[in-house]
Amino acid sequence: MFDQYQKAHQSNMKNEAHARIKINQLLSEAGWRFFDNEQGTANILLENHVKITQTEIDDWGNDYEKVKNGSLDFLLVDDTNKPICVLEAKKESIHPLAAKEQARKYANSVDAQYIILSNGIVHYLWDLKKGNPKPIYTFPSPSEIGAIKNWNPDRESLVNEIITNDYIASIQMPDYVSRPGWKGNIESSTDFIWDNKLRFLRYYQLNAIKALQKAVGEGKDRFLFEMATGTGKTLTSSAVIKLFLRSKNARRVLFLVDRLELEDQALKDFTAYLKPDYTTYIYKEHKTDWQKADIVVTTIQSLLYNNKYRDFFKPTDFDLIISDESHRSISGNSRAVFEYFNGYKLGLTATPKDYLKGVDIDQVKENDPREIERRILRDTYTTFGCESGDPTFRYTLLDGVKDDFLRNPIIIDARTEITTQLLSDEGYDVIVSSDEVEEIETFVSTDFEKKFFSEETNSILCQTFLANALRDPITNEIGKTIIFAVSQNHARKIAELLNKFAEQKFPNKYNSDFAVQVTSQVADAKQMTINFSNNNLNGRSNWLEGYKTSKSRVCITVGMMTTGYDCPDLLNICLMRPIFNPSDFVQIKGRGTRKNTFSFKSKNELNEEEIITYDKENFKLFDFFANCEYFEKDFAYDEALQLPKPKEGSNNIEQIGNTSINKYISQISDPLTLMEETKIGYEGMKIDRMLFQKFEDRIVMDDIIKKNVELGNWEFIVSHIQNEILEKPNEYFNIEKLRKAAKIDRKVSIREIVEKIFGIIPKFKSKDEMLDEEFDKFISIYPPEEDVNIRALQYFFKAYIVDQDIRKIIENKDFQALQTNATLTITQFKEVNVKYREVIPVYIKDYIKLENFAA
Repeated sequence: MFDQYQKAHQSNMKNEAHARIKINQLLSEAGWRFFDNEQGTANILLENHVKITQTEIDDWGNDYEKVKNGSLDFLLVDDTNKPICVLEAKKESIHPLAAKEQARKYANSVDAQYIILSNGIVHYLWDLKKGNPKPIYTFPSPSEIGAIKNWNPDRESLVNEIITNDYIASIQMPDYVSRPGWKGNIESSTDFIWDNKLRFLRYYQLNAIKALQKAVGEGKDRFLFEMATGTGKTLTSSAVIKLFLRSKNARRVLFLVDRLELEDQALKDFTAYLKPDYTTYIYKEHKTDWQKADIVVTTIQSLLYNNKYRDFFKPTDFDLIISDESHRSISGNSRAVFEYFNGYKLGLTATPKDYLKGVDIDQVKENDPREIERRILRDTYTTFGCESGDPTFRYTLLDGVKDDFLRNPIIIDARTEITTQLLSDEGYDVIVSSDEVEEIETFVSTDFEKKFFSEETNSILCQTFLANALRDPITNEIGKTIIFAVSQNHARKIAELLNKFAEQKFPNKYNSDFAVQVTSQVADAKQMTINFSNNNLNGRSNWLEGYKTSKSRVCITVGMMTTGYDCPDLLNICLMRPIFNPSDFVQIKGRGTRKNTFSFKSKNELNEEEIITYDKENFKLFDFFANCEYFEKDFAYDEALQLPKPKEGSNNIEQIGNTSINKYISQISDPLTLMEETKIGYEGMKIDRMLFQKFEDRIVMDDIIKKNVELGNWEFIVSHIQNEILEKPNEYFNIEKLRKAAKIDRKVSIREIVEKIFGIIPKFKSKDEMLDEEFDKFISIYPPEEDVNIRALQYFFKAYIVDQDIRKIIENKDFQALQTNATLTITQFKEVNVKYREVIPVYIKDYIKLENFAA
């Protein structure tokens, strides 16, 4: 796979360095000029303000190899010919930071505040008045340099701002104190506060903001709030945003989330808390006028996809960047988006750094999700300057429970014989027999509802939930519940079973609407989640007239309703699937921690109004797949249920012959055994081009696709094309044909093709361009020290991604094989810094989708 790539690019990476060519291109793309032209006079000069000629440029050599010491100083000037920046350009073999002090001395001599240090591969921007050089991807334009220079925020005004508990309420209703319903304090004015939806900061939220102010006063510009789900991170963020905007330490704020539904939630909350003083936009809905907003909300994925953040934003566009659930939204190469922007950085997380305290990490395999999560958490704390493990501010679930702001769960451990075996080290064995041979197939928990199916198991899980669920304290019906299933198909099965059992258990109370599937492929699924929270999903309960609670009692989902979903009256959460991501587990559990008061107004026999109230004391978490035990060894469950045995398969070895194959559905992969590739001539290529044009015409004419592209509903678009357009008679369009027709040298997605067709992206990037961008992200996160051979680093990084043989050699530590390897020799490997020999494979394994680089 790597042969063609290597033949085409090895000389570039090994022998022919192009520092000058790359740097000249970066200067040109940023709007700097070597010569006078229609855009203006030259603004790149040599020392002593000497103008540059083409002959001089040619004489420098492609890698500055003809220049003394392999380096050159450029002077970047403004419209008045005054120096504003020094560019220290080095040949590729010299680390840019090696010229740091030399550049500082020269910049001071010409009174330039900024320095760019570059060797064509790695680049740094250094503000001499603000600390250390920072990695950059592209060179700043003249206007960006001017904007940075003219932006002088006042830290003291931020530090000294007085924050009181009505910091947000005073925006919502500036004159609330003089309103008739206000009775002098919060405790006496609860009805007034509730009716007007006013939000007052709690003591710990005030402490979080004060901790940030203290950190700013100490010269820090990165902060991390570790706050349990349900403790009001968004409200706290709103106060922080007001603090920065009001004190003029920020002109615009970027709020990053990691799920689409959280965009809408953030917009709703920021509008409720900060309007009319500050305006909030969701980026995808305001792609042409987002600059008008004070707060821009977007998913990290939308910026990261095809590296749009580099194409559509400047590093200076935001002065405060807040990352919600930061250890997810900026993990791995997503962090490159975060690092791209200048300004203050605030991370929010609900997952404690020591969450895996019960797990012996030394015994956990490298690719185990718990180990990956540990690395992500460690990197998150490092990103925000909290290497010690202590965040800027911490408020835990236990703190919230002690303060009576949150509720703890009752954890239920419930396992069938089959799930017990699936969870065991030995797994669940199935003997598949034929006339000639018997083979044992072993299944584990991750196979459940993927390769291993058992209707009996699903049935028992549903019956166990119904028999043990917490009931609504007013009506005694099953308390509102969210069930997390393995897949959309599994969710459908669970919904069918629960509705069948509900009809038997509660006759005439439901009409196949006791349980509903709420997944991404269900129409109006998002609205269903809102209705469930607002207690009107499929109408109101018919158990007690006038009582406000949803008729549907159970929502079965897969990935929805995990983060940012508020449903305070939720009483049960069921995990009918294994979960391997600690942050997902924390978020799912957090759906039930919020307080709630169940109340019902009625009139007694004397026609007097009575109010019945019950406070939510806890909620039940049904753990059917030992998730708690997975994250915390020997977890102390609150309750262990003995489940009934399935009717069949009581042993861990199940016999399956030709006549009972319906008990086990095989989904064994069917790999290609032969593939021949034949070069085609000109006529074939013309046909290919016509094929892509026909596909483009088909897509553009589809009003459904057009509408959903405008809305950004990519999951629906992809599903629609897969089901309605691909592999259909006449053309038989498929991704592989389209890839070849468009001459793309790597794997391409349906979404990328559609974005190209609608002009959202200008072109299909080549494999090499994508490799360069991935390397840029990597070094922005792990900036190399001065003694690191960056060219060797870059070559090793690319080779590890595209060549599976290299990956096997490195993973198996079979370094002797490099003696005869044509792609990466032992000499080249030794040139890679020892630290990066370890870091690069782990980084690529965790965060880069290797299949994207296949062709």
